[in-house]
Amino acid sequence: MSNAPTLQSFIGGRWIGQHGSQGLRSAIDGSTLFRTHEEALDFSEAVEHGRKRGIASLMAMDFQQRAARLKALALYLTEHKEQLYTMSRHSGATRADSWIDIEGGAATLFSYAGVGARELPSGNIVHEGPAMPLGKQGTFAGTHILVPRGGLAVHINAFNFPIWGMLEKFAPSFLAGMPCIVKPATATSYLTEAAVRLMHESGLLPEGSLQLIIGSTGDLLDRLQGQDVVTFTGSADTAAKLRVNANLIRNSVPFNAEADSLNCAILAPEITPDDPEFDLFVKEVAREMTVKAGQKCTAIRRAIVPAKHIDAVAERLRDRLSKVVVGDPAVEGVKMGALASHAQQADVAERLDALLASSDLLFGARDGFAPRGDGVNEGAFFAPTLLRSRDPHAEGGAHDIEAFGPVSTLMAYDDIDEAIALAARGKGSLVASLVTKDPAVAARVVPQAAALHGRLHILDRESAAESTGHGSPLPVLKHGGPGRAGGGEELGGLRAVKHYLQRTAVQGSPTMLAAVTREYVRGAKVIETEVHPFRRYFEELQIGESLLTHRRTVTEADIVNFGCLSGDHFYMHFDELAAKESQFGKRIAHGYFVLSAAAGLFVSPAPGPVLANYGLDSLRFITPVGIGDTIQARLTCKRKIDQGKKSPKGEPQGVVAWDVEVTNQLGELVASYDILTLVLKRPEAM
Repeated sequence: MSNAPTLQSFIGGRWIGQHGSQGLRSAIDGSTLFRTHEEALDFSEAVEHGRKRGIASLMAMDFQQRAARLKALALYLTEHKEQLYTMSRHSGATRADSWIDIEGGAATLFSYAGVGARELPSGNIVHEGPAMPLGKQGTFAGTHILVPRGGLAVHINAFNFPIWGMLEKFAPSFLAGMPCIVKPATATSYLTEAAVRLMHESGLLPEGSLQLIIGSTGDLLDRLQGQDVVTFTGSADTAAKLRVNANLIRNSVPFNAEADSLNCAILAPEITPDDPEFDLFVKEVAREMTVKAGQKCTAIRRAIVPAKHIDAVAERLRDRLSKVVVGDPAVEGVKMGALASHAQQADVAERLDALLASSDLLFGARDGFAPRGDGVNEGAFFAPTLLRSRDPHAEGGAHDIEAFGPVSTLMAYDDIDEAIALAARGKGSLVASLVTKDPAVAARVVPQAAALHGRLHILDRESAAESTGHGSPLPVLKHGGPGRAGGGEELGGLRAVKHYLQRTAVQGSPTMLAAVTREYVRGAKVIETEVHPFRRYFEELQIGESLLTHRRTVTEADIVNFGCLSGDHFYMHFDELAAKESQFGKRIAHGYFVLSAAAGLFVSPAPGPVLANYGLDSLRFITPVGIGDTIQARLTCKRKIDQGKKSPKGEPQGVVAWDVEVTNQLGELVASYDILTLVLKRPEAM
């Protein structure tokens, strides 16, 4: 339709695009939904806006504040999700397919909001400690810090997940303080544009933190600098072309690629058609063929099965695929929609023809393929297609040709070593599944397969009820793979955030390192006052504020009483003869007694700002404490994190980590750990 609305880019703080150009067709009925804009973009404006406005606005916030903003954005998108669902149908996606893209995208924002709140400090410096002494006297040490790169993140995304694909890169970039310039694949860019509009309309995006390009990237990559980052999701061929951009090479601009790959699933040799795992395998292969019509970079392209069971696998897969209803997702009962575009339909057909040169057709369009719905004859539908490789060891075929749609190839093997070898023929993939009931098989296969696969999914009857499936990347786990899969990494919780930060080694005195990292470093000068640190409110506490306690001599009665109280009667604490023959040469106190005694030395027992101790980190018992030894503790404020949270009573509070050192009468360190506490803010701040 000639009056189809024109999509707009968002750069320089304004929406650009009034005149329509390339038509974007519905994958369901072929009608023109939108047009790209014909106006050329000034990429120097986009880069300058990101550098001047975006970086400044993001750096005016800290990790904790950006994490809170991600959570608010996730809530806003969730509240407005239905308008995205309505539009998503035209990309060929069913409601279930769109759930992955829309609510999966929002869930990724939620996940990174949680990562930031739990694992990142207040401020914009991450200390990767502990600091390491570099001299004998303890006056020179070294450590690592992570800081925002001070550049832009350019994200070039694929067509298959236009919302999730943007948000899974945006979330860690935003958390790391990097403004994003997003370039979605043109075919489904109308969904990305709709999501970006919602995010800007929310009022939650700092100025310049997210810009959108509809259409070509032009000379954008030629304008980037060494502090910038480029990420790409799509075909391996396109990744290879972008990777060798002269400017990216000249300026050593990090380039992260996540490319389509020939993922596989292996049915272990001990599985028989009577085992639950047999049906789990069949279900997993069929699901990966039909979810998003097989348009997932993680979809199973090669199903590797024991030769003795390949006919049974083929029969059950044919039966399952024959029941899949294909058509317009708006029609009741439809379980699989169309490919995302007509160009994609033609590409999959061409690649299927190439695969048929080395494979036999087991199930496909000839088997009653008839999409349901009005106008579907003009849609981009493609039949679920199952092939069988005539020679799994031959060059080419399903080890080298990917039909990015509902196409999968069965391959037979005789023993597990052959199965591992066939899996490796994919030359690197994002994910491989192993369906087995034998832990010994998993222990053998996984270490060998891990070198060539970014993620390994082990499926059995025990995990099946909760398994998220072969094809589902999760925010907390790495997404990416070696070789053909692009050699990059995305997601993985805090790992992804660190990709957008600069790691730097810092050397100096402990006092200087503490000042830089804003975290107490052992050996740094401490602040000692007459006020117990536990009597101070969150805002009043200073990093390095410290208390050196009085001393306590450990007696035999202490050991006996603690053993009776705890039920710990380990021989090292009670058997004089056995203890003398041990490496310590004497009876020693329980480590947890030392921990408890230290708490008794440093706590301030009266009610005060410290609300609760909710954990210990990095606990180590270093030197044994014997009867007659005298211990002393030093409590030091190590780190403060303001998560913006309140107690159940509505009282504002923050998190304080305390460094604890317990020493003996010789000055030797006997125990070392961090205590995590919730500390009230001043009442006037409530």
